[in-house]
Amino acid sequence: MDKFIRLTATACPLDIVNLNTDQLLPARFLKVPRSAGLGTALLHDLRFDADGRERPDFPLNRPAWREAKIVVGGRNFGCGSSREAAVYALCDYGIRCAIAPSFGDIFAGNAAQNGLLTAIVSDDEAATLMGLLGETPGRALTVDLEQQMIQCDNQSFRFAIDPVRRTRLLNGWDNIALTESYMDKIAAFKIADRARRPWAAPAESE
Repeated sequence: MDKFIRLTATACPLDIVNLNTDQLLPARFLKVPRSAGLGTALLHDLRFDADGRERPDFPLNRPAWREAKIVVGGRNFGCGSSREAAVYALCDYGIRCAIAPSFGDIFAGNAAQNGLLTAIVSDDEAATLMGLLGETPGRALTVDLEQQMIQCDNQSFRFAIDPVRRTRLLNGWDNIALTESYMDKIAAFKIADRARRPWAAPAESE
């Protein structure tokens, strides 16, 4: 998994409250293998009409935001089902960071496991950011995970993130790598436990 330390990129406003995982990736696309890429299915039913034509007024379909790597959304971003494929769709599209006042907890956990930063700001700050992005489509934001700061021109916004998820993203750690980071403590525990409970250790073969 790639590390996330600092990103400067075009940011797209998605002024949608309770944007759920079925909207991020409709259920019918769950049968598509990850190897095929799920970016084209991201927000499919919002980006396209029933005949498969792009909705020109949807933000990600506008030329200034097609290549966005950051999205700013409303409260409860990623609520709904636990499908990890919703995060795959965002990542495969090229999104590296989502900024919102709150996130579905399972979604945020899945995001951290796939290198997607979920940055929590206040409702007012999210509205301000979306307003700034709407005023100047194509505007870039800088997101600094070490400092937990978002920079938009001369304005700065501090964001929150679970500290364990922050550590994982800064180091590019998946679940296995996170466990391996505790190998010294695990080894010390095993030695101490064997001394404390010798009877519990499996018998060594002769």
